[in-house]
Amino acid sequence: MISLIGFAVVTCSVIIGFLWHGGHLMVLFQPSEFLIIGGCAGGMLLVSVNPKVLKELLNQIKGILGAGYTPESYKNLLIMLYEVFDIARRDGIVALEAHVEHPEESEIMKKYPEFISDHNAVNFFVDTMRLIISGGMSSHDLEALIDEDLETLHEERSEPPMILAKVGDALPGFGIVAAVLGVVITMGAIGGPAEEIGHKVAAALVGTFLGVLGAYGFVQPLATNLEGQVKANSRYYICMKQAMLGFFKGMAPSIAVELGRRSIYEDMRPSFLELEQSCRASIRQKGAEKGA
Repeated sequence: MISLIGFAVVTCSVIIGFLWHGGHLMVLFQPSEFLIIGGCAGGMLLVSVNPKVLKELLNQIKGILGAGYTPESYKNLLIMLYEVFDIARRDGIVALEAHVEHPEESEIMKKYPEFISDHNAVNFFVDTMRLIISGGMSSHDLEALIDEDLETLHEERSEPPMILAKVGDALPGFGIVAAVLGVVITMGAIGGPAEEIGHKVAAALVGTFLGVLGAYGFVQPLATNLEGQVKANSRYYICMKQAMLGFFKGMAPSIAVELGRRSIYEDMRPSFLELEQSCRASIRQKGAEKGA
């Protein structure tokens, strides 16, 4: 939501400043210039990416309207991991197979709808847990495999912001294209009234204005925002990685989730006592439900 406020501030600042200088707002309304610049940018985007990347770009843009991962998201993730690890501690690691093979039916994971609805996170978790259950790997090899998985995922998610940034870099050039076409039209009317020529020159300059404003006021900031989202989302997976590695090394569930907690950025990280109390409360609730 704050991104929309930022775009509104940019738009209002430009319009109010223009009107303050005595400008006429309708002069900026040049549909042909919008068509040239927007069409070139859209065409460049279609040429540059495949449908999969384009779909991911649209999903990431829609994502800026949401809150993304919150402190509650991380706390729930760690509690879920604690519950899963606790099952292995009490009933043996084989008891995890039902939860891993059919996560959508797991009584544990169904309690955390935000996690279970994140298909990429679920796949990352269950694929890693399958390896842990199967055994036959050293902790070093498992960590190397997880890192490769995370790097691949990060590269896939980083491609849309990178492409969008390139479109932003090109917008001033597309604005110049629109302006040059406007000058060509102006030259064709050079023998006409001065007022008409002035209007055509103004329309041509609007093209340059729109290209520069679109690049530095909208597209580039949006690309930077998406890049930040990708980095922030990667931290969610790193949290899972650290906790699962701790579990694989034989650490107690509380210590394993503590490794995950320490990998979270401070503004999203639950406190040690908060997490410990939440994990214990979750186990007590589970025991009460079984007793009932």
